[in-house]
Amino acid sequence: MSKSYLPEGMPIPIPMDDGLDTSYWEATRRGELMIQKCADCGTWQWGPEWLCHNCQSLKITWKKVAPEGTIYSWERPWHPVHPALKDHGPYIVVLVELRHAGNVRMIGNLLGDPHQDVIIGSKVEAVFEPHDDADPPYALVQWKVV
Repeated sequence: MSKSYLPEGMPIPIPMDDGLDTSYWEATRRGELMIQKCADCGTWQWGPEWLCHNCQSLKITWKKVAPEGTIYSWERPWHPVHPALKDHGPYIVVLVELRHAGNVRMIGNLLGDPHQDVIIGSKVEAVFEPHDDADPPYALVQWKVV
């Protein structure tokens, strides 16, 4: 993707100091989607945590999953939630259910016309938006309808 969906001036997402989400951000730079899974009970979870939401095990692993899902919910914000978005509305935010990761849900922007019709249940795939010139470099996960 040659052009960023989001305008310049947004905060740079970086791994937390404790390293909890480092695997996720490293994977996005490779164009991969990684989600946590409990090695004891098999529960998938998002967002990243040190222990399993289901059995409280500390044996949490990161697993590569298919970068695809379905739109579970959505909204079209018109008002900026950050000063850099002052002239960037509206845009579409989707809650995507990841079938290949125990149906956990993750939020992201829906690419394309911000006035498009959005249909619950539509299939979407991840688009990894690289920001190679940032310090540190990162990639955002955006979504597009397939």
